[in-house]
Amino acid sequence: MRYRGVGRSGLKVSCLSLGGWTTYGESVRDQGLITAIVRRAFEVGVNYFDMADVYGRGEAERRMGQVLGELPRHRLVLSSKVFFPMSDDPNDRGLSRKHIHESIDATLKRLGTDYLDLYFAHRLDPAVRLEEIVRAFSDLVDRGKVLYWGTSEWPPESLTGAVEMARREGLHAPIVEQPQYSLLYRRIERELFPILDDTELGLVVWSPLGQGLLTGKYDGGVAKGSRFDQLPQFTRWLLTEDNLDKTRRMEAVAQDMDSSRAQLALAWVLSRRQIASAIMGATTLQQLEENLAAAELELPPEVVESLDEIFS
Repeated sequence: MRYRGVGRSGLKVSCLSLGGWTTYGESVRDQGLITAIVRRAFEVGVNYFDMADVYGRGEAERRMGQVLGELPRHRLVLSSKVFFPMSDDPNDRGLSRKHIHESIDATLKRLGTDYLDLYFAHRLDPAVRLEEIVRAFSDLVDRGKVLYWGTSEWPPESLTGAVEMARREGLHAPIVEQPQYSLLYRRIERELFPILDDTELGLVVWSPLGQGLLTGKYDGGVAKGSRFDQLPQFTRWLLTEDNLDKTRRMEAVAQDMDSSRAQLALAWVLSRRQIASAIMGATTLQQLEENLAAAELELPPEVVESLDEIFS
């Protein structure tokens, strides 16, 4: 496993990390299997585990927390997120100071830990002033409940504004943004890459396999119970004939590299120097082992160029 720094901070994370979105507590409820996957990831060097309070309405935190609590805390980088509604209560959502401070306590309790290494604002909340958001997260750092904070899917202008405000007011600035990034979704190359030096932000990315499309599992259509079947609101835009054709064309490149398409897609993401970690999901040990092999897969420049040409 390789480790990379997160922006200009001193934090180091494994280049491949394990996330709990749509898996632990939702599609995977077998605690024995969850335990086996998390432990195996840790054994091979994964130190970064990514969660959110909304994943399974707290179930991902609880179930992953059961395993993570048995591992050496100082060797883990634990993250979670806050923003999406956790109940029908009008204050149990968003990025108000009240919700942020109450949510971190609930997350820490579910995870069974005293602090998070990273805490993300899961989306930008247009109903809350940026100063309130920045001060609330900075306060959590001062109180020792969070070591660093970050954002997820924030627009570039808001990221720049948050960093500048924190610097101006002597507050703790965000150190990381968590956007979606894959061969099929490359918006951040033009929107975020150019601001990284000035903001000193790092990037940890989600859905590096394009919700599984880049693995080839949907070449023959959408199977019942698959992610594309269960989450059409998140995946409908991905499942196009053009994307399927590109993914099929990728198979020849993977064969030349003696790798799977999943490994190739992950290795391509990791070939970007701006990326600190790619967050993968795994519902079986076999899937985990296959994905982990991507950490050691070095792509020659001509292979990167071939993929860029296919997915241009």
